[in-house]
Amino acid sequence: MNNSKKAVILFSGGLDSSTVLKIALDEGYEVIPVSFFYNQRHKTEIDHAKKIAEYFNIKNHIIINLDFSSIKGSALVDFDISVPKNQIKIAEASDPHSANDNLEKPELTAQIDNIPKAQKNNIPITYVPARNTIFLSYAIAVGEVNNAGDIFIGVNWIDYSGYPDCRPEYIQSFEKMANIATKISVTGQLKFKIHTPLINMGKKDIIKKAHDINVPLEMTHSCYDPVNGLACGVCDSCILRKNGFIEAGIEDPTIYAKLF
Repeated sequence: MNNSKKAVILFSGGLDSSTVLKIALDEGYEVIPVSFFYNQRHKTEIDHAKKIAEYFNIKNHIIINLDFSSIKGSALVDFDISVPKNQIKIAEASDPHSANDNLEKPELTAQIDNIPKAQKNNIPITYVPARNTIFLSYAIAVGEVNNAGDIFIGVNWIDYSGYPDCRPEYIQSFEKMANIATKISVTGQLKFKIHTPLINMGKKDIIKKAHDINVPLEMTHSCYDPVNGLACGVCDSCILRKNGFIEAGIEDPTIYAKLF
């Protein structure tokens, strides 16, 4: 590994960010994962992030403490707001010997692919105000201190929940801002580049990629509203994950809570 090739990874311990972490490792970067405890409902993700960092023998995992609970405005940080459940249909399991069965179901493909369009003007209550902007600001601060101009983030705009800070135009705008707002950039020492290797991928393709590059999928966490540390199985994030595994023809290693 070339230790002069450093990258800051926004790392939640979820499926997407863990895949991005492994992509950066495979590209030869010395990674600096940055996770955030922001009094989120799904704070168990921090434990998953720690375990995955240990799995990859990463010693410089940074965990930053914030407090979004005083800002509120999101079901993920305001416990008085319920996380929406069963908003997306869970696909039926396919024959394990026929991995392409679900790929031929137009209703499932259309349902997943149309999420961004359908929710363009109806951003769900799980959106956390300016979260990616705040997280990316911390990432460029870490990058500036560590002379790491490459920032990796696991956003995608295919299978997402309509969040405005997951779109390509947002990432492009933030990158431009980062290069005019930091000492290390305006003095010509370093140029920031925000990498979004998953931005045009749906959950099916992300899961296939993660499986192919040996991401420990069983260690990742996606649920917005865990029950005793287990994924609820019925929030938007869980259902997108479930459907992604079904479409990919890969066994879902997630242990889901039994809700009655």
